[in-house]
Amino acid sequence: MTQENDLILINVEGKPLVFARIEEIIADTKPDWYHVKLLMLQVPLKTVTWILKDVYIDGQEFPMNGKKIKFEKIHGPQEIRHLDSSDYSKGAEVISLADHRK
Repeated sequence: MTQENDLILINVEGKPLVFARIEEIIADTKPDWYHVKLLMLQVPLKTVTWILKDVYIDGQEFPMNGKKIKFEKIHGPQEIRHLDSSDYSKGAEVISLADHRK
């Protein structure tokens, strides 16, 4: 289920167009419809609000201005494992980024 703060790829006519972050989802007066505020990750940044059915938010294709639009939820890369104290004894070195800024 796609929700606030998720990253999506907006596809138009089956081709990727732009990445966006879902900023807010507010229920509309009509059942199963929502006001979806999107932060378009482009230059310059832009916010838009689209009124969409819940199934459209979750990836079902929908028409807009005669074009087929589809949201694709983006899953980022897995988090990099953080070093723990046992790693330091194996020769791992901690590098201070603050020292590099001087």
